[in-house]
Amino acid sequence: MLFRSASERPWAYPTEQVLASHGVDQGQGLADAEVELKRAEFGTNELDKDEGTPLWKLVLQQFDDLLVKILLGAAVLSFVLAFFEDSEEEGLQAFVEPFVILLILIINAVVGVWQEHNAEASLDALKQLQECNATVIRNGELNPKVPAHDLVPGDIVHLNVGDKVPADIRIIKLKTTSMRTDEGALTGESETVLKQTEPVSDEARIQDKKNMMFSGTTISNGGTVGIVTATGMKTEIGEIQKSVQSAAEDEEKTPLGDRKSTRLNS
Repeated sequence: MLFRSASERPWAYPTEQVLASHGVDQGQGLADAEVELKRAEFGTNELDKDEGTPLWKLVLQQFDDLLVKILLGAAVLSFVLAFFEDSEEEGLQAFVEPFVILLILIINAVVGVWQEHNAEASLDALKQLQECNATVIRNGELNPKVPAHDLVPGDIVHLNVGDKVPADIRIIKLKTTSMRTDEGALTGESETVLKQTEPVSDEARIQDKKNMMFSGTTISNGGTVGIVTATGMKTEIGEIQKSVQSAAEDEEKTPLGDRKSTRLNS
């Protein structure tokens, strides 16, 4: 139970317990066989990938709503009835109503497509933050160019100034007097964060996890050795992607669809 807790909440335990929870020696790293077993269990260190939706499909999706279909049918019916108006003046006025309905539907579709596009662009930006190589100890040897997507929990990683953090990593040793990371891409904070090796509170917020480095952030000063504790969608940036995907699902509803749902719920 102790080892499991140390692997799930590495920031709250001493480095020795975190290493033991992953069954790895700091100087030897993981063996190839162990890497394969862990990759089978945890998967690759990649964020979920979704193929981009074609523009034409995005447009059609905006009309796949009962309220929109009803309004579209009403507009078509209004256009048909407008042709049967007796006077020319009344006939022109009859076209105003269907034209307004169509205009509303077009604006609704444009807003829906724009929301979908922004959501997909946000996911692509998150994925690009994770692409990099890492210096990893495996089989007792230092490998300087291991692709980030090959990392697994338990890998021992060396990081220096300018490096991008390839996964969520528990710091086990500082190679310099001090070490700082730029976590602005993750937390929005403008100031760099001074890191340490000592455990912090079990309930610490992400900003208070001074002994952790997070995937997609950058080493702005110093160097360190750490152990990978989370990869792929289990990382903090992976949790952000889940939130973005959830928001994207909510935004798939057009403004008219959202208004309809609100009325039904009330």
